[in-house]
Amino acid sequence: EFERILDEAESDLRDLLDISERYSVLFLQGGGTLQFAMVPANLMRKSFRADYIVTGIWAKKAAEEARKYGDVRIAASSEDRGFTYIPHVVRSDIRNDSDYVYVTGNNTVFGTRFTLYPDTGDIPLVCDLSSGILSETLDVSRFGLIWAGAQKNIGPAGLVIAIVRKDLLGYANERVPTMMNYETMAEHRSL
Repeated sequence: EFERILDEAESDLRDLLDISERYSVLFLQGGGTLQFAMVPANLMRKSFRADYIVTGIWAKKAAEEARKYGDVRIAASSEDRGFTYIPHVVRSDIRNDSDYVYVTGNNTVFGTRFTLYPDTGDIPLVCDLSSGILSETLDVSRFGLIWAGAQKNIGPAGLVIAIVRKDLLGYANERVPTMMNYETMAEHRSL
């Protein structure tokens, strides 16, 4: 019975967000804060570098956690004016060898949100959509990974939805705990 519910939840989410089969849809534990570590643990895979666009407290916390895994550079920030704007970012602001670029879609504390996400070219764009998932139309194909804590829009605290492009799976090293490996979760359908 539970597997039926899980399959239906994934199917409904795929329909609502037009998620292609190129992506795994995962239902994870640990809440959003765990994603601050899971993202770099799984995606820092070649250069062990990532660029973060810091537009509020959540993106800042994510960057701090990611520094435990590799070289994190703040490609742009709006901290200089109290996070009251979204900085304009172009492809040349991003390092060519970054493993990913990280943004937080909606800064609920300071009231700003991305209305146009940066073009990162072939570098995967990762987005924390906890505050905005299912509240507007989104082109999922522009992202390598989208994650969202469910407590604001979808379900109970502690549940996270991760939408991961399948070609980004399988790069976590052997030291990454099993429960933090996106590939393991995809292989076992979040079970």
